[in-house]
Amino acid sequence: MKNKVECLFIGLAVLASVHEAAAQTFRFFRIEGPTATTITIFNPDGTMVWSNAMSGTNYIVQTSSSLTGDWKDYVQLPVTNSVNTNLIFSFNPPAGMVLIPAGVFTIGDTLDGEKDAIPTNVYVSAFYMDVNLVTSNQWAGIYNYATNNGYGFSVSGNGRNANCPETTMDWFDCVKWSNARSQQASLTPVYYTDAGLTLVYTNDLVYPEKNTVYANWAVNGYRLPTEAEWEKAARGGLIGQRFPWGDLISETNANYHVGSNEPYDLGGKQIYSNMTSPVGFFPPNGYGLYDMAGNAGEWCWDWSAAAPYPTGSAYLGGTDPRGPVGPLSTRVLRSGAYEVFANFVRCAYRQHSFPNWTGVNGLRCVRGL
Repeated sequence: MKNKVECLFIGLAVLASVHEAAAQTFRFFRIEGPTATTITIFNPDGTMVWSNAMSGTNYIVQTSSSLTGDWKDYVQLPVTNSVNTNLIFSFNPPAGMVLIPAGVFTIGDTLDGEKDAIPTNVYVSAFYMDVNLVTSNQWAGIYNYATNNGYGFSVSGNGRNANCPETTMDWFDCVKWSNARSQQASLTPVYYTDAGLTLVYTNDLVYPEKNTVYANWAVNGYRLPTEAEWEKAARGGLIGQRFPWGDLISETNANYHVGSNEPYDLGGKQIYSNMTSPVGFFPPNGYGLYDMAGNAGEWCWDWSAAAPYPTGSAYLGGTDPRGPVGPLSTRVLRSGAYEVFANFVRCAYRQHSFPNWTGVNGLRCVRGL
């Protein structure tokens, strides 16, 4: 790959550097902030070294496919040093996944009267995320491996089009399936049935112990995203927007039930009426993720709790929040689904359900670095 660094002025006399970050498709980056900065190198591992930053402030990395194109916010970087090294891109992510770079973002919004998603700033470490929802074909492959290796599930699958999302599993099945996916890939499973993290979660326990699932956050296996990870990824780097692509929505953006009275819903006729659409049908967001709004709900790790938020809630801010300590009643679902109106597929909208509920709910796995 050709290494090339160019400089230009952007914004109000903010000096930024731009780098050609991909060999197959051009991707440029620049930095916007309160002082003039210089990108000194973009390493082959995707780390960017830059200098002249003002400590205690945030800088925004922006990206574009061309130097004269439309620049989009990509990630906000909190600064503690005058010279910084940040991993902002991965040239060799795990198959079917993309890097979500570390940074701070604003979780929640009150744009449309939300009362249980009061905005606050959260720092989320870098992680990998599935580009697509888990498809029926992908679910079936891991399911067969799992059931031949001692796993038990509540359902076998919905058997729909191989390239459509699997949508019949409850939260417990998603957790077990993630463990099986890890083991098939020779990775360490994340979920266990004991606090000592020695008994891999493969089969449901009886209530109330069924709700007691322990996560080993230090290992490299597949897992469900936390609520903060999910929303950061869904926003694709954009700041203060309703949806992963901007403030307005139509039937060309996502699979949802068009026709609400919301002024931001410009939809005409739903393309896939009363059914999920194939993954990857609609355009991706800024991180290259598909279906982060609509199509199928996505289970998250967190227990669900509204304001006043209990300890551990992402809406109390902090670094890598993982939700309230349970067991509580319901787990978080995000993204909405094909049968809901536009207001339910916004980035900040929070759904929740009992973890044993099956509906139009899917999953999208993440992995730590």
